[in-house]
Parts: sequence; structure tokens; C-alpha cells
Amino acid sequence: MNRSAAVKMSGLLMRQLRGEFSLRGGIVQVRHWSNLNTSNTTKEGQKTYQPSHTVADETSDNSDKSKAKAIVSYWGVDPPKISKQDGTPWKWNCFRPWETYSADISIDVKKHHLPANFMDKFAYWTVQSLKFPTYLFFQRRHMCHAMLLETVAAVPGMVGGMLLHCKSLRRFEHSGGWIKALLEEAENERMHLMTFIELSNPKWYERALVFAVQGVFVNVYFLAYLASPKLAHRIVGYLEEEAVNSYTEFLIDIEKGLFENLPAPAIAIDYWRLPADSTLKDVVTVIRADEAHHRDLNHFASDIQCQGHELKDYPAPIGYH
Repeated sequence: MNRSAAVKMSGLLMRQLRGEFSLRGGIVQVRHWSNLNTSNTTKEGQKTYQPSHTVADETSDNSDKSKAKAIVSYWGVDPPKISKQDGTPWKWNCFRPWETYSADISIDVKKHHLPANFMDKFAYWTVQSLKFPTYLFFQRRHMCHAMLLETVAAVPGMVGGMLLHCKSLRRFEHSGGWIKALLEEAENERMHLMTFIELSNPKWYERALVFAVQGVFVNVYFLAYLASPKLAHRIVGYLEEEAVNSYTEFLIDIEKGLFENLPAPAIAIDYWRLPADSTLKDVVTVIRADEAHHRDLNHFASDIQCQGHELKDYPAPIGYH
């Protein structure tokens, strides 16, 4: 190798090394220079905390401490520590104490909206035509029927609330509280499902049925709400009427002893503020009351629009479960 080639090679090596290292009292890596400059401030700003206690059992909590990993927060957002009125830790992350309520069970179980025009008749017979296949499939298996019913019933509120939300943004106007009312309905229906999941484990073909029904219903209801919100709400009103009827049959079979009156799951006791010794009959009773309230809310929403008004013109019944 001649002298000029050696000089070029050494220069190339020095340029490469200069990008990797810098001399400052020794060899220091500068590839992660931002870490070196902010290491002290970052460590001071970091907060490390453990997840909030979500299980009341102290023995299991102590055994899990060794397995739990610390969560590093750069923003200092600590999880709130929530307790019940008796001082015991609140163990639900899916809902909070201020979202619980005592259900109003003073409802008219047989209340029915008589079809008055073509739209009402179309909505009514659409629901009736969908009802019979499900009854033939589930027959007296009320728990499985209820789980499928809730996976469908939780869709309209979310779809309607989303579309009203987008409408409010487009028109730069308030919704009259109807966005929140419909989202409350969707969340309430989802909590019904979370309750029944504690009592039963659906089989694989029932899960497959939920996938198929939900995939179709979400898209069909989305298009129906875009085309005619008053028709969409009327259909949901009649769906909720059938839900009330289904839960009434469920209660009748429990009273006859055809279905075991199991203890109420803990999630239902906390969500509906039920007594500690409540049973499945009490849970079905409050769920039926919720469905009756959803029935009234959707028929009310359809009536507003059928009379030529917009939902925002009338205050929504927020908290009307």
C-alpha cells in the first residue's frame, strides 16, 4: 500500500470513529447524546407506581406483589385509589361508583307502541320477523338468549351516538344531550352482557353466531340511521319491547323452578347497588327495568322526529336507564 492510500484509509477511519466516539476525559458514546443530556432530568421527572389495588383479598394481593411490574409514567398520571362507602377497595375498572345506580323497577311491562303508519308497521314487522328464528334457536335457554340479545342491543346506542356526534360537529350545534343519552344506553347494555358472562360461558357456536349477527347488524343499522333516524329509533323501541318480554319469560321460569336462581354476581351487586344476598331473579328484574327505559327513550326519540322536530330541540333523558 503506497503512502497516499494509507493516508486516505486513516482519514476514512477517523471520520467513522468521530461519528461514534468523542474524547472527553475518556471514550464516551455520543450515539445517544439526547439520553446523556437529559438523563438526570428524566430520572427526576419519571414516576414509578404500582397499579391500584383492584382485589379486596389481601392474601392474593400480597402474593401478586412479587409478580407485579412497575409502570413508569413520564407524565405523573397516577391511578386513583377508590373505595366503597364501607372503606373496602373498589375492584372494578370498567365502571366507577358514581356510575352505579338503583334501578327504577316501577315500569309498565306490557306497554306497547301501536303502529300508526307505514313506517311503524315496517319497523314492527321487521322486529317480529327477526324474533322467531332466535326463539327457535335458543328456546328456553334464557342465559344464552340474553347474551346474544345484549350483544345486539348495545349496538344502536353507540351507532346513533356516533352519528349524532358527527352531525353536531358538522353543523356546529349542540345535540340537546342526546349523544350522551345514547352512549349511556350502549354502556348500560354492555354492562348487562358483562353481568351474564359472570354466570355463563357461551359455547363456540354461540360466539360465532354473535360475530355473524353483530357484523350484519352494525352495518345495517348504520345505514338505516343515515337514511331515517326516526325509523332506526322505532326499530330499537320495538326491539326493546321484545327484550322486556324475553326477560319476563326468564323471570317466570325462575319462579317456577325451571331455571336455577343463582346468587347474583358481584359485578351486578355493585353496579345496581343491590343487597349482598341478591339472586339472579333480582338481577333479571333490574335488567328488565333498564330495557323498559330504553324502550321508552327510543320511542320518544322517534316520536320527536315523526312530529317534524329534531332531537336537539328536546332535552334528552340523560340517566334514564
